[in-house]
Amino acid sequence: MAYTLFIGNKNYSSWSLRPWIILKQASIPFTEVLVSLYKGDYKQQLLSISGSGKVPCLRDDDILVWDSLAIAEYLAERHAGLWPDGGRARGWARCAAAEMHSGYGDLRNEFEMNVKLYAPRTPSAAAAADIARIAQLWTEGRERFGGGGDFLCGPFGIVDAFFCPVAFRFETYGVDLPLPARRYRDALLGMPGMQEWKEAALAETEAIPASEPFAEPAAQ
Repeated sequence: MAYTLFIGNKNYSSWSLRPWIILKQASIPFTEVLVSLYKGDYKQQLLSISGSGKVPCLRDDDILVWDSLAIAEYLAERHAGLWPDGGRARGWARCAAAEMHSGYGDLRNEFEMNVKLYAPRTPSAAAAADIARIAQLWTEGRERFGGGGDFLCGPFGIVDAFFCPVAFRFETYGVDLPLPARRYRDALLGMPGMQEWKEAALAETEAIPASEPFAEPAAQ
């Protein structure tokens, strides 16, 4: 087993963060390769890695896995403890992770991940509904399956990883949360792996104009 994880800019790439934090928090060895998005021949670089032309992408010797949820499942097949042991908790965790993977389009559009940014913002009604649903899931998971710990279903796992980019978004945009959800957000942000990712994001010099809401408009 020789994992290589291809990721995008840490300041912006929420999809890349998910498998990266799974590997990091589980102490699974891997080699990280960062492709600077929207810079130079980045698209050709991505296509040389995977036919999807996107990150993240995991290479395990001659096996390629190119979707964040598929990567998580691939790792769970090879490393114990990434999903909860109990059937009820495992089913809930899979549903919550899948909901995050495929949903919350209004939140994604209005609150893009930008770790460097701090810009409190009032969400639209649609994004506010996404936020309320996420807060509900966070509260439910900790109350039903968390066992009094920091995470949703006991030890940190895949379901928590899928909400790690949301924790950064909520911090960046000053999103007001009920206390149980706020405590969970703070637990995610306080993890060593999240702190390592944030430090690297803050050190990046590349900027993606479309993800910088207060950038000067391009000259016409």
